[in-house]
Amino acid sequence: MKLAILSRNTKLYSTRRLVEAARERGHSVRVLDPLRCYMRIASDGFEMHYKGREISGYHAVIPRIGASVTRYGSAVLRQFELMDTYTPNTSDAILRARDKLRSHQLLAAESIGLPATVFGDNPDDTADLLSMLGPPPHVIKLNEGTQGAGVMLTEKLSASKGVIEALRGLYANFLVQEFVAEAKGADLRCFVVGGRVVAAMKRQAPKGDFRSNLHRGGTAKGVRASAAEQEVAVRAARVLGLGVAGVDLIRSVRGPLVLEVNASPGLEGIEEASGVDVAGEIIEHVAGQLKLGTGRRTATRR
Repeated sequence: MKLAILSRNTKLYSTRRLVEAARERGHSVRVLDPLRCYMRIASDGFEMHYKGREISGYHAVIPRIGASVTRYGSAVLRQFELMDTYTPNTSDAILRARDKLRSHQLLAAESIGLPATVFGDNPDDTADLLSMLGPPPHVIKLNEGTQGAGVMLTEKLSASKGVIEALRGLYANFLVQEFVAEAKGADLRCFVVGGRVVAAMKRQAPKGDFRSNLHRGGTAKGVRASAAEQEVAVRAARVLGLGVAGVDLIRSVRGPLVLEVNASPGLEGIEEASGVDVAGEIIEHVAGQLKLGTGRRTATRR
């Protein structure tokens, strides 16, 4: 298999592990910076160059596209798709997952459990908007934030209104959610590959914080997700069209609730906590799809 990995940094743990796993299995692999890929788009075909040379003939591409380059990175990935290159996470699926409002709407439409969420634009509607959600505490999230950045907890109604007013003044897009107290600052990251949970870890927020992200000082340990949690994680990834996803759940009295579905989940935390070769699972899934003939396809032209 001739494999490309879209990543801006070859030294990142996740990128290095994917390269190692691919080479250990005898595949040819190259890391491409998506911002150095440029494209020709015409009715007679699609062409892509990288650092002055044409690139073609890749059987598969694994996207590791950061949030800061979502728009351009997804365009590059779409060009690969149009050039008949398989990817476990399509450009459209990544865009769905990166937009928290859109992904929540899609998941809720399939009756997947979520914390109650409200969204509005006009300042005149703030009081009624919060009444739709219920009393504080409230969790306020930037619509496209990552790694716990742009996530705030407000414990009083006046604080919720103040934060919302400030964010609107910055023209930021955000959601407001119920705070699920029984989770006690913990969540569950289920790593889904090819329609199954291959590894899971429980993350715990540091003292004085409610965000369990490892980048925010949270701790993690490997766990076995329950059958119900695995089912929810797999369904959430499938609804968004992701073959590889990190699905974050919280345990509530209502059952597992989806906090977020990450289209480019990091491998370091999950591999260290679980002891599972997650990079290898991803490579084997991609190679298996190609072997079955389900990977090679002509992308739909829209």
